[in-house]
Amino acid sequence: MQSAAGDPRRPAGPPPGAEETVRWRTLLVPAYGPTILVSIGQGAILPIVALSARDLGASVGTAAFIVALTGIGQLVGDLPAGALAARVGEQKALVAACLLDALALLGAFLADSVALLGAAMLITGLAGSVFSLARQSYLTEAVPVRMRARALSTLGGTFRIGLFVGPFVGALLITSAGLGTAYGFAALMSLSAAVLTAFLPDVTRDRRATHSREGRAHRSVFVVLAEHRRVLATLGVGILVLSAVRSARQSIVPLWAQSQGIDAATTSVIFGISSGVDMLLFYPGGAIMDRFGRVFVGVPSMLVLGLGFALLPLSHAPAPVALVAGLMGLGNGISAGIVMTLGADASPAVDRTQFLGGWRLCADLGNAGGPLVVGAVSLVAPLAAAALTMAGLSAVGAAWLGRWIPRSAVSIPRRRAARMGRQEP
Repeated sequence: MQSAAGDPRRPAGPPPGAEETVRWRTLLVPAYGPTILVSIGQGAILPIVALSARDLGASVGTAAFIVALTGIGQLVGDLPAGALAARVGEQKALVAACLLDALALLGAFLADSVALLGAAMLITGLAGSVFSLARQSYLTEAVPVRMRARALSTLGGTFRIGLFVGPFVGALLITSAGLGTAYGFAALMSLSAAVLTAFLPDVTRDRRATHSREGRAHRSVFVVLAEHRRVLATLGVGILVLSAVRSARQSIVPLWAQSQGIDAATTSVIFGISSGVDMLLFYPGGAIMDRFGRVFVGVPSMLVLGLGFALLPLSHAPAPVALVAGLMGLGNGISAGIVMTLGADASPAVDRTQFLGGWRLCADLGNAGGPLVVGAVSLVAPLAAAALTMAGLSAVGAAWLGRWIPRSAVSIPRRRAARMGRQEP
């Protein structure tokens, strides 16, 4: 399908205009500010959750499970998050998620047992699923198609910046006032994000009012996902693999460094270098997607990550491991926002939030599955075999995405509407 610009790989959309530029600048601070605040708070507590559990008497295995409860909460909350946002609107869902997160983090601050800490982490994950989905849906509505990838890549980039800054802020607080203060700080960040979000322009109000006047009945998440099952079974599977590969990188690099006798401090520096490269590349990736098409980021990022996994078993000293980690950071960073961008492209104008709930479930299943693959292979084979397994999975994922990523950002909704014999709104 030819786009408006005549390039079959360039996402179609309205022509550039001054109104769209003003709209982008107007949304910049209120749209990205809450994400930076929440992610700084999350970054502050990520390194200390396991330590807090241990201080409360948890075993090593139980402490690891407490850490995993946040991810479990996100998985459990993905589909309900879509239903909630569809019912109350993205803005109200964002405010509710930030307030719930603040309460959960305050609970973690006051927790005097492992059970209470675990409940707080589970609720934080649930709130995170609502926040992430509503933020993605909000920006999809607020930003023109021609700027969509840059907007959503920047959203992914602000989250990375927050996670990079948060641990340093947390370290200062812990050093001066104790371990629990990081939770209090994170709660304050979420509360601040709720206040900032309350001043967002409600870009979905007119859409909801139109649907109300037309008497459109609210449809359940499962009905919407059944209608769009082909997209989820093709492009959604590719997103699951992409997410698995990206999350596996975070677990396998420190494990490999440890297996080569590299000390914890040096491993932290190596991971910091990789994260720095990752953090710097989100906007170029979005610009490439907007200018040339999503496939020119999706496929190369998988190939670069796969190359990094393949080279990892050949690195045995700090410098080579750092180079490989930096290469993997390049592959991960350039693809910042691609999951959200492809989800926005594939989402229908009607019932968008319900669809995005299923889309995020695909991504979160991959996020949880990547480290599990590494762990499962490592149980029966050397860690190098796990790295090569992920390299092979990356190659398969690159081929799959190359087959199913559409050449136009609007082609999925239009093809779907044509099959259903109706005009896509």
